[in-house]
Amino acid sequence: MVQWTVESLLQHITDSHYTIEGQKSNSKSKSIRNVSSLLTGTRDDVSFCSSEEYGGMLSISQSKAGVILCKKSMEGLVYPNHKEGQLLIFVDNPRLEFTRLAKRITINPPMVGISKSSVIADSAKIGRECYIGDYVVIGDDCTVGNNTIIESKTNLQNCKVGDNCTIQPNTTIGSDGFAFERAGDTLDLEKFPHYGKVVIENDVEIFANCSIARGSLSDTIIGQGTKIDALCHIAHNVDIGKNTELTAGTIVGGSTFIGDNCWLGLNSTIKNKIKIGNKVIVGSGSSVIYDIIDEDIVAGVPAKSIKKKVTANKEKLFLMAGQLKSDFMP
Repeated sequence: MVQWTVESLLQHITDSHYTIEGQKSNSKSKSIRNVSSLLTGTRDDVSFCSSEEYGGMLSISQSKAGVILCKKSMEGLVYPNHKEGQLLIFVDNPRLEFTRLAKRITINPPMVGISKSSVIADSAKIGRECYIGDYVVIGDDCTVGNNTIIESKTNLQNCKVGDNCTIQPNTTIGSDGFAFERAGDTLDLEKFPHYGKVVIENDVEIFANCSIARGSLSDTIIGQGTKIDALCHIAHNVDIGKNTELTAGTIVGGSTFIGDNCWLGLNSTIKNKIKIGNKVIVGSGSSVIYDIIDEDIVAGVPAKSIKKKVTANKEKLFLMAGQLKSDFMP
């Protein structure tokens, strides 16, 4: 791991209006070796806190991390431990700045290579600098783009995966969707045919134990930069836009459209043939049975708009899912 000084880290902070509280003379010599949470941090670590509430202030005051990225609104409310040579750096978005710094501090060698236990069809095409893990199955005519990671026991059929994607273990992509027609006379179930694919665009991340069905007559599409957490199910013909987040346990019914830059909370359920606009927030545990307009905030069973009731800011809804609390808790 590369050793950094605070001075060198500051050169990579994208918020040009950051401010520093603490002994600024330390910035040239103070070394940073790792990243950590506030609770476990040491004097050689950089950490962050996005909370503006009392719990965040308390966690900062108790932390032993050498450098802490804090929200600008906390300036004058929290102070560094001068005895430990601690520095507080105030920025607009501590979580984002921390994410970018962490990638530089903890550079890991890329995973490249194809496991001997993987099964790849002769007609499949694998891009450059890819990693194909143990017992991965890649079926006929599938394509995998450059710099993509397919982790162990993943099954790819009838799909096209873009560049710089990551698919975590035990995920199934491209199997037939659930679609049957009941015969009028016998009431027997007859399976509806599936001829489509799953198209996964560049920079998508799919976490462990997910299932994404191929389209029936059109393709299932996962847009560029979208992130799908563990244990999610995406049914056939779904079209998800760019940079949308589906958190763990989300279920999306068939032929549903989800726009760009949306956030779907834990265990949310989206009925089939629903249209969700851009920049929509769906609260944890919600059941969406009606279309949602752009930039709306919905929650509940059935999900209804609560945007007018959210008087502070949208981060309150993320707090319901524990995301901001995890900024300063272990």
